[in-house]
Amino acid sequence: MEKTLREIAAYLHGRILGDPHIIIKSLQGIDEAEAGDLTFIANPKYRNRLETTKASAILVMPGTECPGKNLLVVDDPYTAFGRLLQLFYAEGEIRQGVSPQAHIEADADVSPEAVVYPGVYIGHRARISQRAVLYPGVFIGPDVQIGEETVLYPNVVVYRRCRIGKRVILHAGVIVGADGFGFASPGQGNTKILQIGIVQIDDDVEVGANTTIDRGTLGKTWIQKEVKIDNLVQIAHNCVIGEKSIIVSQVGISGSTKIGKSVMIGGQGGLVGHIEVGDGAMIAAQSGVHEDIPPGAVVSGSPAMPHREWLRVAAVAPKLPEMRRTIIALSKRIEELEKQIKEKNT
Repeated sequence: MEKTLREIAAYLHGRILGDPHIIIKSLQGIDEAEAGDLTFIANPKYRNRLETTKASAILVMPGTECPGKNLLVVDDPYTAFGRLLQLFYAEGEIRQGVSPQAHIEADADVSPEAVVYPGVYIGHRARISQRAVLYPGVFIGPDVQIGEETVLYPNVVVYRRCRIGKRVILHAGVIVGADGFGFASPGQGNTKILQIGIVQIDDDVEVGANTTIDRGTLGKTWIQKEVKIDNLVQIAHNCVIGEKSIIVSQVGISGSTKIGKSVMIGGQGGLVGHIEVGDGAMIAAQSGVHEDIPPGAVVSGSPAMPHREWLRVAAVAPKLPEMRRTIIALSKRIEELEKQIKEKNT
C-alpha cells in the first residue's frame, strides 16, 4: 500500500509540518525506518531520535518541531500509529461460508454469514452469529452463544453454556469455561465440587493466547466490556473483571475476586481470592495482592503495599547486608560496655 502524507493526515485528522506529497509505503520503528517509511515518537525521551531517523515522516505530539523533517502532528502518536497498522497491514480476505469439513450438530444455529473453517466442532443448540469467524480446531460446546464479528483463532475451546459477546477476539489456545478449582477437604478428601456456572465475556474483549477463564461454581465468571487480557493469564471461578481493565501476561487471579473498571495489573501479579480491587487501581508486576485495594491506589511488591512505601523498601534492600554487619558490631560493642559497667559497679 502507498499513501501520501496528505492522505494519511486526513485519515488521522492530523496536521502536517513539511511536505504533504511525500509517499509513505510502510511503517517502522524509529531506529529501523528508512526512506518511504512512517514512524512515531510517543515518549519524550526519544525526542533526540528525530534528528537521526531516516523515516520520510514522523507522527509526533503537539508542540514538537524539527526543521527539515516531515512531521504529522496528532494528539496521541501511539494510538494513531496503531490505526495506521490496521490500515496498512490488514489481514488478507477471510474465506466465506461454512466448511463441509466442520462438524455441526443438527440443532445448532449457525448464521450463513458466519465463517467456519474445517475441523471446527459446534455442539448441540449452540448459536453462532453473523460474521463470526471460527478457525480450525475450535470447539464450541452445547448451548454456547457466540456474538457477531467475534473471532476465535485455532484451538480455542468454549465449554457448555458460556456466552461470548460481539467483536470479541480469542487468540489461539484460549480455554473458556473449564471447571473452577473447587474441592472439599483439600489435601485430604479432595472431593470435587460440581461447577455448574458459566463464563460471560462481553463485547469488544480481547484475550491472549493460552489464557484460561474458569466457569463459575454457581452463577458466572464475568469479563466485562473492552477488557484486554494478555497471554498465559489464569482467571478463576466467579471472578469479575471490570470494563476496560488491562491484565498482563502470567497474572493469576483467585476465585471470587472482583476487579473494578480500568484497573491495570502488571505481569506475574498474583491476587488471592474473595478480595476487591477498586476502579482505576494499578498493580505493579510481580505484586502479591492479599487484601482489598481502594480505588485509584498504586501498589507494588509481595506482599503488596503502597508503591511509594515499596520504593523505600526496595531502596533499603541492597543495604541490608551492610546494616546487618553494623548491627552485629553494635551489639558486640553494647555487650562489652555492659560488661565494663557491671565490673565497675562490682
